[in-house]
Amino acid sequence: MDVQALREQLEQHRPITVLDIRVAESRAEWAIPGSLWVDAYHAVKQGDYRSFAALDLPVGAPVVVVCEMGSTSQLAATYLRSQGVAAESLDGGMRAWSLAWNLAELRLAGGVTAIQVRRTGKGCLSYLVSAYGEALIIDPAVGTDVYREIAAARGLNILGVADTHVHADHLSRSRLLAQDLGIPHYLPAQAAGRVHFPFQALVDGDRIPIGETVLTVMHTPGHTWESCTYHSPAGGVFTGDTLFLDGVGRPDLEARAGEADERARALYRSLQRIVSLPEGTQVLPGHAGGSLAFDGIPWAAPLGTVRARVPLLQLSEAAFAQTLLARIPPTPPNHSRIVAWNETGRWPEDDPTVLEAGANRCAVR
Repeated sequence: MDVQALREQLEQHRPITVLDIRVAESRAEWAIPGSLWVDAYHAVKQGDYRSFAALDLPVGAPVVVVCEMGSTSQLAATYLRSQGVAAESLDGGMRAWSLAWNLAELRLAGGVTAIQVRRTGKGCLSYLVSAYGEALIIDPAVGTDVYREIAAARGLNILGVADTHVHADHLSRSRLLAQDLGIPHYLPAQAAGRVHFPFQALVDGDRIPIGETVLTVMHTPGHTWESCTYHSPAGGVFTGDTLFLDGVGRPDLEARAGEADERARALYRSLQRIVSLPEGTQVLPGHAGGSLAFDGIPWAAPLGTVRARVPLLQLSEAAFAQTLLARIPPTPPNHSRIVAWNETGRWPEDDPTVLEAGANRCAVR
């Protein structure tokens, strides 16, 4: 079964069991929502299928077996079929699944809607912010056709595409969309020479029009120096990798020697600016804390809830910087290569899932 077929099955809530046979460490890193797990990977490679005996798998109902890249799962699926189970293997495994997506919508005030496009495996969140038949795309992270199809289905005219910063965990699809649709590509202004392609630079206080509403640009450095947050007067704030629902952005990626502390302090000041917005403002971040279910529930929360949920926001600047730097998670794989591609604006000839596979590690909690 390919990723698109499985994605559609889950989206339509059809009866299907996803059986994850990867090792515990891989499972803990990321997983398909609602999947069943058995630590059988090494045993299956050796032809040992005893770990499946204790599983209560449906007879006659579909089962999709998942491993890392789709090879060992084929062995498991073949064995399960010999036992009367309607089993298939997920083509390309979890590496291919990293491109799967689902949707949720959040209605703000004044006819403004945030359509949340969730790259379910990596937890990447992008948005079509729509109002009065027009839309702006923020931080696109899945195929360009996805955004075009969503807009077409809702009768939306896409006016532009904006990134909150130069991303390190996924390849931005913004330049591809801008070229395909002939629309502006907005990026926060940055140090000269970082990004090597034309874009429309944004600075603090700029406004991006969408129909009869606007998004106001807030320069919120810290995760990167150029990071921006986009505030909607309709009651939403698109925070990118600056503020999450359960943590804050990491300040160390691509940092020069000794620069992480300076960026941590800048992040503190940026966060104080964000949390000064009305507490009912919906926080719409650039990532979720893990894989996202096909439940249609937006990954969003009122700012007052987020402020209470994230203890780091209660600290002084010095304590915040010290605590933040002590909690930096492992460095995400391939981040330097991904940043390099995003800075050039070119697209790799190789399969992008090789670069992007794995959960994101942009948050500090």
